[in-house]
This record gives sequence, structure tokens and C-alpha cells, in this order.
Amino acid sequence: MTDWSLGPLPYPSRSSLRVTMTRITPFLWFDDQAEEAVDFYLSVFDRARTLRTVHYADNARGPTGAVMTIEFELDGQHFTALNGGPHFSFSPAISFVVKCRSQDEVDRYWDRLLDGGEASQCGWLTDRFGVSWQIVPIQLFDMLTDPDTEAVQRTTDALLQMVKLDLSELRAAFAGP
Repeated sequence: MTDWSLGPLPYPSRSSLRVTMTRITPFLWFDDQAEEAVDFYLSVFDRARTLRTVHYADNARGPTGAVMTIEFELDGQHFTALNGGPHFSFSPAISFVVKCRSQDEVDRYWDRLLDGGEASQCGWLTDRFGVSWQIVPIQLFDMLTDPDTEAVQRTTDALLQMVKLDLSELRAAFAGP
């Protein structure tokens, strides 16, 4: 039997967090909802914070003093949100995977990120800002890479029938008849 527990995730307290430079940072282009989106994401994730806000200067593309970019962090991952105008939009071709330790976490992130958004298939959703997310129990990764190809196929078949992922159903499919 596979042990799918992670145990506690190490993460410093809010008071001890420092801004550190990460080499690769997702850059999210919003029309003019960067502040609203960042506030929303900060409300979804417990370990989240704003790192820096940059405002448009005189003679810039945006209104002087308006927010241009917001650097923020969700569970240790840095992001930058830009108020860049209506030139580009999001696509499901890029998504963010939220690896969950339990069905409770799957339910929580699914419900929060789906608020005002749209559900898709296999744990995918698009939030109210058009950003795509995959809400996945971490146990699924072990199930899908198990050497038992029949168990993998049963799990895959169950997964393809789901919208929000159900860990107990995935485990039952993996275990088989």
C-alpha cells in the first residue's frame, strides 16, 4: 500500500518572510483588474502576500499614479500582475497547478477559485479573471506513475469522467475491483 501523506509543509511565519528574487516569475497581464485579481488570490491562499506595487509614472502608457504592476507571492511562488490594457487575454494553454494534500484542500481551492469562474474537466477551472487552474490531489501523481498499468488505466478512466477531482473515487479506481 502506498503512503500518500506529505506531513506538514515547511513554511516560515509571515513575520519572518523576506522578499527574495526568483529567477522565473509568471507575469499575468490583466486589462485593468490587477489589483482586484491580486486581492482575490491573496484571499484564496493562506500563505500569500503582496511584495511590491509599481505605479505608472508621468508620460507612461497608463494613467499617472495608477497601479502598473503588483508583485505578489502565493505559497512561495512569486507572480507579477500587470494592468496592461485589453491587448492580450489568458488561455488554458497556460495553467497553474495547486497540489492539494487532502480532499478538503481540493474542495477549498476549487470552491474559492471557481467563484465567478467556470469549471472544466479533470480538475481544471478558469477563474473570474480568465486564469486557468488545475486543482489536484498530490496522490494522483503517484497513482498515474505506478508500475501497475491496469491501476493507472482505471485511475485515468475515472479521472476523465470528473470535473472536480474526487480523491476517494480516484483511490477506489486505482485499487480496482
